[in-house]
Amino acid sequence: MERFADRRVLITGAGSGIGRATVLRILSEGGTVVGADVNEAGLAETAALAAERGTADRFGTVRIDISDESSVQTGVATALERLGGLDALVNAAGILRSAHTHELSLADWNRIITTNLTGTFLMTREALAPLLETGRGVIVNFASTSTFFAHPYMAAYAASKGGIMSMTHALAAEYAKQGLRVVAVAPGSISSDMTDGRGPGLPEDADLQLFMKLMPMLGKGFASPDTVAGVVAMLASDDGAFITGTEVRIDGGTHA
Repeated sequence: MERFADRRVLITGAGSGIGRATVLRILSEGGTVVGADVNEAGLAETAALAAERGTADRFGTVRIDISDESSVQTGVATALERLGGLDALVNAAGILRSAHTHELSLADWNRIITTNLTGTFLMTREALAPLLETGRGVIVNFASTSTFFAHPYMAAYAASKGGIMSMTHALAAEYAKQGLRVVAVAPGSISSDMTDGRGPGLPEDADLQLFMKLMPMLGKGFASPDTVAGVVAMLASDDGAFITGTEVRIDGGTHA
């Protein structure tokens, strides 16, 4: 399947988890990809995996701190120069932190909001012009099941993802007549660096019974990042040509 044979794609969060899985999936479908991340070691590992699969000739990397405006401006310009244009942007980068809300510092709140929500905005703003030039551009944003359902100790994260969801709908309406599609995925119960073990940094006295309802009905536990990458690839390809201004929940029925 070569759905991306003529597509140029910029993917953030490419140094690990779902971002890395999405890079490898789109490369496997013929895409030309630049992967962005603040973690250069992670990007090198992704590049090594691409080389193992024989797709390294269509993959490049760029360091971008999505929470920093100048880094985004410089990094996106570099990516566009390498790609020669842009057909799809996948905003997979983000951070997850947990705390009792009454103990959450303003600095931590701002870090989460700035990285997840403002970072998605900054990447989108810098990529909009080249995406609109194609007349068929696509943006895939990353929300979360925490947007709709209670995830204890994650108020800041949920707020950031809710903002991304609202922004996705606004962008889809604003640019639809110019051929741009904007969609979101809402992953949940996915194994990644964010979620493995006590990845979200749950408080030591967290009531784990509150998480009993956050288990998937399908399979035997959390799914791999590849599960989300496949959906992102569909949405970013022509198979998703009539999908915009909405979101796809990927959680194995956790919130059915």
